[in-house]
Amino acid sequence: MATVNLTSDDFETTVLEPGIVLVDFWAEWCGPCKQFGPIFEEASGANPDITFAKVDTEDQQALAGAAGITSIPTLMAFRDGVLVFSQPGALPAPALTQVIDAVRGLDMDDVHAQIAAQREATPAE
Repeated sequence: MATVNLTSDDFETTVLEPGIVLVDFWAEWCGPCKQFGPIFEEASGANPDITFAKVDTEDQQALAGAAGITSIPTLMAFRDGVLVFSQPGALPAPALTQVIDAVRGLDMDDVHAQIAAQREATPAE
């Protein structure tokens, strides 16, 4: 599957889809982003069951701000609409593969149970 470019118009609907969505927050002027870009693209070709998306932080500044992006590149992984991984920095290919394998291996029933438990433990303001 080809990498898709996300904007504030389609970010939420994309990351809330069932399955895995990896999002690379980047900018054209960013050296580490340029280093990570080909690694991300190669992983996209090798994992057609995963949605690979990019957000240009220069073009989508409000979206980057809303996502709490303070350093680029930042990789976020969503599974079934849940943010399960977020890390700034350019990952080498083996580390990206580890992230993909870990996200695939998550027990989402357990993740949803943990989220529910946290909500119950947090008093409403």
